[in-house]
Amino acid sequence: MTTDTPSTLPDGRPVPLLTGDERPMLESWLAFHRATLELKCAGLDDVQVRRASAQPSPLTLLGLVRHLAEVERNWFQRVAAGQDVPPLHGEGHGYVLDPERGLDEALAVWRREVARGDELCAARSLDDVGRIADGFMAGVEVSLRWVYIHMIEEYARHNGHADILRERIDGVTGA
Repeated sequence: MTTDTPSTLPDGRPVPLLTGDERPMLESWLAFHRATLELKCAGLDDVQVRRASAQPSPLTLLGLVRHLAEVERNWFQRVAAGQDVPPLHGEGHGYVLDPERGLDEALAVWRREVARGDELCAARSLDDVGRIADGFMAGVEVSLRWVYIHMIEEYARHNGHADILRERIDGVTGA
């Protein structure tokens, strides 16, 4: 970054790289979107993060955090690294909430999955190939580059949901 571009936004999120090599740029965009999810949950209590968006959807911020922990595990550990790790939340995608498990625990699990994925991919090339583990595309090869791009898309889409959820909870809007 140039001296004219701050490294963080006023809300503390990292500014994605505007120029440079592909890998650091992809990683910076993913870091930005991860930080955005965390920001959307900041300052909320367990009751608030369980508030659904709008009928008939049961989508909640807590469900999004749980889902994205599962997504992190799937794409970086199962697909990119080829590991045989069990789902975090059973057969679901993390959206179903457990009354005994709240935001602090969900964020801790999500952070652990983020760190593990980052660790596993650090030494891999963007051209390294993994296989989609399950679903209708099971067995299809994808590059680590594709996984990063998919993860950026996944977070961007769900951060849009998080924007709406947060606004419904307490009126807070913005990136």
